[in-house]
Amino acid sequence: MEYGSAGGGSGGGGGDHDSSDPQRRKKRYHRHTAHQIQKLESMFKEYPHPDEKQRLQLSRELGLAPRQIKFWFQNRRTQMKAQHERADNSTLRAENDKIRCENIAIREALKNIICPSCGAPPVAEDSYFDEQKLRIENAQLKEELDRVSSIAAKYIGRPISQLPPVQPVHISSLDLSMGNFGGQGLGGPSLDIDLDLIPTNSNLAFQPPGISDMDKSFMTDVAANAMEELLRLLQTNEPLWMKSSTDGRDVLNLDSHQRIFPRAMSHLKNPNVRIESSRDSGVVIMNGVALVDMFMDSNKWVESFPTIVSVAKTIEVISSGMLGSHSGSLQLMYEELQVLSPLVPSREFCILRYCQQIEQGLWAIVSVSYDIPQFASQFRCHRLPSGCLIQDMPNGYSKVTWVEHVEIEDKAPTHQLYRDLIHSGMAFGAERWLATLQRMCERVACQMVSGSSTRDLGGIIPSPEGKRSMMKLGQRMVSSFCSSISTSTSHRWSTLSGLHDAGVRITLHKNTDPGQPNGVVLSAATTFSLPVSPQNVFNFFKDEKTRPQWDVLSSGNAVQEVAHIANGSHPGNCISVLRAYNTSQNNMLILQESCIDSSGSLVVYCPVDLPAINIAMSGEDPSYIPLLPSGFTISPDGYPDQGDGASTSSNTQGSMARSSGSLITVAFQILVSSLPSAKLNLESVNTVNSLIGTTVQQIKAALSCPGS
Repeated sequence: MEYGSAGGGSGGGGGDHDSSDPQRRKKRYHRHTAHQIQKLESMFKEYPHPDEKQRLQLSRELGLAPRQIKFWFQNRRTQMKAQHERADNSTLRAENDKIRCENIAIREALKNIICPSCGAPPVAEDSYFDEQKLRIENAQLKEELDRVSSIAAKYIGRPISQLPPVQPVHISSLDLSMGNFGGQGLGGPSLDIDLDLIPTNSNLAFQPPGISDMDKSFMTDVAANAMEELLRLLQTNEPLWMKSSTDGRDVLNLDSHQRIFPRAMSHLKNPNVRIESSRDSGVVIMNGVALVDMFMDSNKWVESFPTIVSVAKTIEVISSGMLGSHSGSLQLMYEELQVLSPLVPSREFCILRYCQQIEQGLWAIVSVSYDIPQFASQFRCHRLPSGCLIQDMPNGYSKVTWVEHVEIEDKAPTHQLYRDLIHSGMAFGAERWLATLQRMCERVACQMVSGSSTRDLGGIIPSPEGKRSMMKLGQRMVSSFCSSISTSTSHRWSTLSGLHDAGVRITLHKNTDPGQPNGVVLSAATTFSLPVSPQNVFNFFKDEKTRPQWDVLSSGNAVQEVAHIANGSHPGNCISVLRAYNTSQNNMLILQESCIDSSGSLVVYCPVDLPAINIAMSGEDPSYIPLLPSGFTISPDGYPDQGDGASTSSNTQGSMARSSGSLITVAFQILVSSLPSAKLNLESVNTVNSLIGTTVQQIKAALSCPGS
């Protein structure tokens, strides 16, 4: 062994040496003799942990210093542990290879399956439940392999070579391009899809990863370091942050950040990784304690940011914090973030979220990526220390300063429509988070206020309870709409060709949740751009007078607003109940909610029968009123406004005011059948494709840009 000579080289001859003598310094390091090693090995077999008396005896027998004896045994024990870890590592690697080969064999076998009813091959190559089961098994093995390798690396002082990451099994999308329909009309054959393979709206199962006390200690250190970095990012201007010369936004100086917070290497180990960083601050109408409670509760987190957060789950609470307070609370969470378009993949993160009360009335919440194999993403993202500083202000307000700092590696190119918006950092940046928070806090405040915010034209909302019930119904409608166009892992979108470059995307799912029509639902959406400001597009959809120009299902009939509930300071933030004129369906009304802030807007609507509206307006629980919403999302296109004179509201600043054009997503939902065993037929596909195509054409014609 060589280590003992380094630890006890000065005592190898039993005497003192002059460290200034260069000749003697060259003789400090030497190998043990074969006799010494043989004696030490025989002693190690019987006593791997010798006491001080045994070490002194060996020292006298072998002519070595006691310190050398001590270091030799420490080294030998470490070597034995490393050998055991390497053996375990090899075993796990072999098992993983075996399972991978079995997966390949299973996928090849599935390709040759013949449907017993029609004699044709299956539409999808892989079964959804088979793919999910294999993915979970592989993730568990990969986690165990990583854990063993990490422990071994600590002992031997250098990284252990690991297996390349296991790629998730690819689920081929349903091939429903128009060219495959054989030119058949509305009466064509059904598309023989096994609906048992279609995921429902329920979220993915999250299994606790089995976190040890050592893992928790390490997580605590990671969170504490992330909090320290976040506070510097929140409270420091130059040299960390600079003002953009084009739009005045805070831009992170990456060179200064690297000097202040050096990192050994990029987390993604890719020199072409794209970094998005942003900072923004503003005042919200909610106190700090309520905001902290919202951020540290995954259910409230989703409810508060339905347009951004599609999925959020607390995997495990590492620390519950101080009694009666969230200060010191640390959670391992999973979340998926979205842009409301099927063209933009969702971003998946496994994060540590840590809350700390800095002083009375001042809170900081940090989120930082903590990767575990169960949540491998098709879209590689790593969240560097991000979060917010919350400072209480008088009258129940809070000042919030928000920082987003993310590393992104896109496995597929960003769609050209969204390239500028996403690469500028606005799509997932601090400005969008803060604007959404401000709007949602205003909505909560309006829900608590009675009387003045309601314009009841027909005398049909009799009480504050009825108003709150209607607002809950509207909130559920918006959340359901956002979920219907999500690109979460629980949705699989397929593209119909023929409309434009983006195409019409469709997905099929079974509804089983209360408050939604039971059965099979077809969701369809498309995104297109218009050279019209986002504010003007929103005004067009919001105004009931222009509704007949785009609402295909209204058959050109005018609508009247019979009830109006304001849910924000901007006049566009409201819930409306609309009634169509000259229609045979006198018992049907339209529930509509419109939302707008500085980062974008949406208009969501849903037909609701009169008895259901009466239930909500009377103040009863609206949770079981079935909703199948459709609507529009409007985002800035990312191109700067060239000063063309387009009118924008002075109440709406930020990305919308700076943008000269709009990205519009049109989304519809159709109940294919109330029977879970129903088949998706060509008529439903053609109907929704025609519906979206006609709607887009009418919108372009009404806004005088048919050639867009």
